[in-house]
Amino acid sequence: MKDLELAAYDYHLPEHLIAQTPAQQREKSRLMVYNRQTDHLEHTLFDALHDYLQPGDVLVVNNSKVFPARVFGQKSHTGTSFEFLLLHESAPLRWEALAKNSKRIKVGYTFLFEEGVEAEVLETLDAGHVVLQFSCPQGFWTWIEKHGEIPYPPYIQSRASHADRYQTIFEGPTGSVAAPTAGLHFSEAYKQALVERGIHFAPLTLHVGIGTFMPVRTENITEHPMHSEHYVLPEATAQLLNAQRSSGKRIVAVGTTATRTLESVYRKYGKYQADQDSTRLFLYPGQEILSIDALITNFHLPQSSLLMLVSAFIGRDKMMELYNTAIERTYRFYSFGDAMLLL
Repeated sequence: MKDLELAAYDYHLPEHLIAQTPAQQREKSRLMVYNRQTDHLEHTLFDALHDYLQPGDVLVVNNSKVFPARVFGQKSHTGTSFEFLLLHESAPLRWEALAKNSKRIKVGYTFLFEEGVEAEVLETLDAGHVVLQFSCPQGFWTWIEKHGEIPYPPYIQSRASHADRYQTIFEGPTGSVAAPTAGLHFSEAYKQALVERGIHFAPLTLHVGIGTFMPVRTENITEHPMHSEHYVLPEATAQLLNAQRSSGKRIVAVGTTATRTLESVYRKYGKYQADQDSTRLFLYPGQEILSIDALITNFHLPQSSLLMLVSAFIGRDKMMELYNTAIERTYRFYSFGDAMLLL
């Protein structure tokens, strides 16, 4: 089946369409709008989103914050510099990390960081991953906010002055190594304008992991080992979404991360229910997405699991058709790029 072949999710993107900087105003990104029922396509700006929403619609947003997860240390017995990308904390001050030059790292090695912080290597894992136990004489989060760097995706070259724009406006816990980018298009002012029109916002948390950068590498996409990400669906959000379904009103996921969380919970319980867990859910064509009615999302990398999720929602052929149109019309792609609304 072609839809399950990795090659079916490749496309050529001219380099100049990779957005290096965010739009001057968050809500002034472009917006492609596709209605699945009518097969109708429109082109507008994101701040016209309200024209396609209805009073009573719920926008489900991922409120996870990106933290400066890239840290730099020196091997204690040689002084050699190493770079680590902290992925998730499994116990107090114990972090799984992605290490550059991991083949030169062994269990028992100690690394020295700024302000007297140290980390001992407890394990070396596959694919460059290591487990570090930190010793931090001050508060760890205070230290990392001071000395860590935001891990922008590798395709973004201009990184100096956009840290605030690589965060959404939605207040939530810190824990992502990449931004939930569909939420970047909302400003405080435009969010308030939507609320005044009767649109509701419901938060959940999914801490975006390193897997979001990784392309699928298996020729049969169903064999792809999906990365695990931790999520929290709050009680208030679950209640609102159950009421939304009961009343026949729409649930609009803001981003693929919100979609994965909602679909994970919905498949687990057959409804929306307050939950904390990790998910490895991989959505691709042939699977029906039952937990949402519409999706707001950015334009994603070729051969990525995110591209396959969008294809599960609207079909691979239609997805490729929309992407070709976006390229022809010079939409901006990836994290700082433009958005699409799939109704």
